[in-house]
Amino acid sequence: MEIYEIICGAVVLLLALLIIILCLMQDDKAQDSMTAALGGGINDSYFGQNEGNTREAALAKLTKILGIIAFVVIVAMNIVIPWIMTLVQSGTN
Repeated sequence: MEIYEIICGAVVLLLALLIIILCLMQDDKAQDSMTAALGGGINDSYFGQNEGNTREAALAKLTKILGIIAFVVIVAMNIVIPWIMTLVQSGTN
């Protein structure tokens, strides 16, 4: 195994664990009543107006960012780095 495979594997494992923990920390997004689902769930409360500033919004944003980073690392580990390694090895021979 190459060293980059070990490092990328450890990073992916760490990211997966962090994403799982962040998803478990978030609250359920259940509606309180069926009329909210039919009527669009208009929420004029203070919490509804400041929903972007809450802990839940920060957890959701961090989860999305970590998901994107995990995707990029996995693509790099499986496509980009092996392609570069074959170019280097073909240039050496």
